[in-house]
Amino acid sequence: MTHHDLGLLNGVKKLIIDGKHVDGLEGRTFETRNPATGKLLATIAEGGAGDIDLAVAAARRAFEGAWSKYTPFQRQECILNFADLIDRHFEEFSLLDTLDMGAPITFTRSRRQRAIGMLRFYAGMCTTIQGGTLPNSLPGDVFSYTLKEPVGVVGAITPWNAPLTSTIWKIGPVLATGCTVVLKPAEDAPLTALRLGELALEAGIPPGVINVVPGYGHTAGAALAAHMDVDKVAFTGSEVTGRKVIEASKGNIKRLMLELGGKSPDIVFADADLDKAVPGTAMGIFGNSGQVCSAGSRLLIERSIYDEFISRVSVFAKALRVGNGMDSDTQIGPVVSAKQMERVRSYIDIGIGEGATVSTGGSQMFEDSLSAGYFIAPTVLRDVDYRMRIAQEEIFGPVVTAIPFDTDEEAVRIANSTVFGLGSGVWTRDGAKAHTTAKAIRSGTVWINCYGTLDPVVPFGGYKMSGYGRESGIGHVDEYLQTKAVVMQNA
Repeated sequence: MTHHDLGLLNGVKKLIIDGKHVDGLEGRTFETRNPATGKLLATIAEGGAGDIDLAVAAARRAFEGAWSKYTPFQRQECILNFADLIDRHFEEFSLLDTLDMGAPITFTRSRRQRAIGMLRFYAGMCTTIQGGTLPNSLPGDVFSYTLKEPVGVVGAITPWNAPLTSTIWKIGPVLATGCTVVLKPAEDAPLTALRLGELALEAGIPPGVINVVPGYGHTAGAALAAHMDVDKVAFTGSEVTGRKVIEASKGNIKRLMLELGGKSPDIVFADADLDKAVPGTAMGIFGNSGQVCSAGSRLLIERSIYDEFISRVSVFAKALRVGNGMDSDTQIGPVVSAKQMERVRSYIDIGIGEGATVSTGGSQMFEDSLSAGYFIAPTVLRDVDYRMRIAQEEIFGPVVTAIPFDTDEEAVRIANSTVFGLGSGVWTRDGAKAHTTAKAIRSGTVWINCYGTLDPVVPFGGYKMSGYGRESGIGHVDEYLQTKAVVMQNA
């Protein structure tokens, strides 16, 4: 199946507001292109501030109207129907993600269990939302209890690096709690969110509960973050944009959930099982072409194995098959855009200028089949000092910086030496060392003898400037609820 079979080139892909396909009020459009070929995939209606106003109004009507009457069981049925529909259309979603942002089709197909599993997890959470009765120390006949109520209209701003799963991460708790949402997908990969909006209606989710307004961050995204009738914003993206979301939220003191950048350390101790650690650390950074917020982009290696480990990781990286994501043999696809490719290339140049050495990769790939796309060779930079820019700033590409350490304490100090704290990894056969190191690292997730594994029941989020709030886990749903206290004294 090709992208022509999906009909992506037929007409303009419209916004979804109040259950209807509509053009943007200003009549503007933008293009989304296949990063492997540079060719046009689709033309998208561009939403602006006026369209955000309409979408928020539709979300408010749905929140206060029919959707508010749905019982937990009815919301659960809607989510399960939605999950079943996505499951039936999963090949289409795999193709959309691969064509729109470049990830290998083998990778996007492998996300089925995660995507469907998340929705079914949130379906299960619908019937667990509950308040409680409270003991009183007040005089007289007083009865106190709490209610859990949906926070209201949610503005969700999603990234381009995992369109399906990142969008479900926002939709799931909205539906579980009885909130409504206006989705602003990333302009680099909006097709999956639009298709999800269509299937939500088919699943029986009322119009206005899920609205999808593609557009640019400085227009549609800014309007959504600042909107006075949005009760909460859930944002995934860069720390720079996260600051703007925080600033925009001040108007009505809206609640925020921010999942921002990372510069995650992946620590390899000398006693690690290197046969597992080499592919584990390599794919912890090169998977999805390094375009993962929690990618293990800083490889901290105990000095006694530093040269051997870099050599083995470099051999592994060089053997990875880079190509068009639609080729089933491809292991590493392109980065998402020409802009992102230039960003990655510039950081490699910065690293070399700072004194790092290229062990493998280090350049754009120009082979005939790759010349029109945005391909960067998997890159290992060695002889890196932890204070270099390439070891402190998020590159968001297939580039790993290899940093030596001598002691356990130094490893932890280097691991904690950035402003970020999203993910981290520890590779060792020593259980005590693993748990001691995990406790000392200031990050939201520590993977031990693995990297990047995610489960709907396990919370995910950051320390420091990697944001606040947690996605996944039981607490995720609570982030979309208000707690109301009721105190009654009998007459």
